[in-house]
Amino acid sequence: DMKGFWFRSVFDFGGREVAHWFPGHMAKGLKQMRANLKNVDCVIEIHDKNIPLSGRNPVFEDTLNVKPHLLILNKMDLADVSNKQRVVRTLQKSGVQNVLFTDCLKQSDTSIKKVVPLVMEIIEKSMRFNRAENTTYCLMVIGVPNVGKSSLINALRRTNLKKGRASRVGGEPGITKAVLTRIQVSERPLMYLLDTPGVLPPRIESVETGMKLALCGTILDHLVGEDIIADYLLYSLNRLGNFSYVEKYSLQEPSDDIQHVLKRIAVKLGKTQRVTAITGVGNINVTVPNYTAAAYDFIRAFRKGELGQVMLD
Repeated sequence: DMKGFWFRSVFDFGGREVAHWFPGHMAKGLKQMRANLKNVDCVIEIHDKNIPLSGRNPVFEDTLNVKPHLLILNKMDLADVSNKQRVVRTLQKSGVQNVLFTDCLKQSDTSIKKVVPLVMEIIEKSMRFNRAENTTYCLMVIGVPNVGKSSLINALRRTNLKKGRASRVGGEPGITKAVLTRIQVSERPLMYLLDTPGVLPPRIESVETGMKLALCGTILDHLVGEDIIADYLLYSLNRLGNFSYVEKYSLQEPSDDIQHVLKRIAVKLGKTQRVTAITGVGNINVTVPNYTAAAYDFIRAFRKGELGQVMLD
């Protein structure tokens, strides 16, 4: 029973600016992507399911609206039905018609089998402009960093042609780099997938959106700071009434104080440092919690789905 607990209703971002949170090299990729799009029959955009409405790049609206488009919300093991319906409704209002939920890292993900048939259906419903005489199809996976683009490509290859991994999976925003090669993902119809995903800079319209993206690993942690990302995670969990962290890290009760929580995590995981303190009565050794290591573990637990359902949008 959490009735006696008071939690923050607003998060204090401390006057942070988001301008420097995103590296500039991303704009170059957009140009190449626009060029590749000419030969693509359907665009598969992948995004993190915890932030279905935040951070999707507006380039879709202007560049891709002529192309058939499937939006895949990944990391689906964290999703539940009522939230799924709400998300689909909201997205449809903003013009996204085709939405699929997946979990690309699970070998047994059955929703991956639906991708090729669904793409076929989407393409057949649309006019294939300059390529009507062609009987082979080409797909391209695009999305902001670290949402599972390479994992999706690998899962499609695995599912459809029983072959192993293709893309190196980065795990750091913006790590997948390679020349464009094509992977066959279907025999009948003959369908290819561009091996290199298109990386889009996320759209950060507010500090709040930026923080959600950072929490989901779309922005490099050190640009934002692990301490504030961990605090935003704690704020989000408490706001959603998700107290899974209490049991996971053996806390006595929920807390809205990030320093207190990180201290407990550090102690629980043995992430402490011995430091020498110089005092008036000589040097003494004290054990202090490693707050950064604790923050990192807390954030990673969220990203791996160990803290249960956390819908940030």
